[in-house]
Amino acid sequence: MSGNEDAEAVERVLAGERDAFAGLVRRHHQRVLGLCLSLTGNPADADEAAQEALLKAYRSLSAYRSEASFSTWLHRIAYNACMDFLRARSRRPAESWDALLEAEGERLERLLQGDPDPAKAAEAADLVARLLALLPEEQREVLVLCEMQGFTYEEIAASMGCSVDSVKARLRRARRTLEEGLRHFMPPKGV
Repeated sequence: MSGNEDAEAVERVLAGERDAFAGLVRRHHQRVLGLCLSLTGNPADADEAAQEALLKAYRSLSAYRSEASFSTWLHRIAYNACMDFLRARSRRPAESWDALLEAEGERLERLLQGDPDPAKAAEAADLVARLLALLPEEQREVLVLCEMQGFTYEEIAASMGCSVDSVKARLRRARRTLEEGLRHFMPPKGV
């Protein structure tokens, strides 16, 4: 389904053909779920946030303006749903860089060395999600959208409501924050 097909599906839903929304869900569900997993760090939480995002999108479909792509609009809703979910969850004690590095140092080292064991893929994904959760919100968002969701700088800027230069700066800061936090586990540069 292309952008035009998305817009046509939206029009059909707004005209009363509710089943047309199922096509939009099929097309975008995996990316929404991936975004939610990246932001929440937990498959169950991600599923809950993704469901909430899709429900909010359906309920506010009349607010969609075709100037932006449907996927950008939907991902913004998903991001906001995740942030709402995380704020509600924030009453739990947060994990710190030091605690994570202390508890997961060996796993981090294997992950950064590119341990190709497919049996440990879920374990690695959990660890990456926990690392991302330690980043400030705007850094996490831009990193997830760029590196994990494959959005272009322009799409990220539209989704976040900022300039492309701001996206690039946030991405640089996010990468630097991760690099600084993990520097003890990374191989020396130039080796």
